[in-house]
Amino acid sequence: MSKTVAILDDEADIVELVSVNLKKAGFAVTGYLEANDLYRNIQKNIPSLLILDLMLPGSNGFDILKDLRKMKGLENLPIIMLTARGEEIDRVLGLELGADDYITKPFSPNELVARVKAVLRRNTHNGNNDDDGKKRIISKDMEIDLHRYEVSVNGKVIDLTSTEFKILVMLSEKPGWVYTREQILDYLWGNEKMVVDRTIDVHIRHLREKLGKKGDIIKNVRGVGYKLAE
Repeated sequence: MSKTVAILDDEADIVELVSVNLKKAGFAVTGYLEANDLYRNIQKNIPSLLILDLMLPGSNGFDILKDLRKMKGLENLPIIMLTARGEEIDRVLGLELGADDYITKPFSPNELVARVKAVLRRNTHNGNNDDDGKKRIISKDMEIDLHRYEVSVNGKVIDLTSTEFKILVMLSEKPGWVYTREQILDYLWGNEKMVVDRTIDVHIRHLREKLGKKGDIIKNVRGVGYKLAE
């Protein structure tokens, strides 16, 4: 069954361009020109991924992103920001609000398809993992459920984006082992990585904030990368 990608953009030609190229790549596509239409339908028909334009008439893409992250069933929906604003502060803000990736307009349709595939790939649990269906104990009050794709602290499930979850899983594979930013990028995106080291720092900071008091379990090794405290 084809994975469904939803796109919200007020420009019909952009929606058409994205739809055509994603369909060629084997995806089903649902396009929206207005935020209200997205809100009315997305919980009834949850897509595999959402491409979200940040500059919409009468709507702020960042507000939409925050709204979606609070809606039942959409807490971990992979979201790619599509924006004409290429400033670092906009990209960083979007990532901190829970987006998984960003694409700046004008964009290459081939790059967009590659990024969609990359985000979906790292959001899909690898069924060949020996830990499939098991819980990975990080400490007496923190664990990772690799089957349910959940992290819990003191018995409470913490809402993480797919990228944040993947980073935590990677670090937990070898506690005390230092992973460089480049290694983390390779783990997340493989040969299709098209982001900078700064992106990893943003995801790590957001991950720490969500983990609350347990956030300090993730250590920064200056000039090298990150590790999970032993």
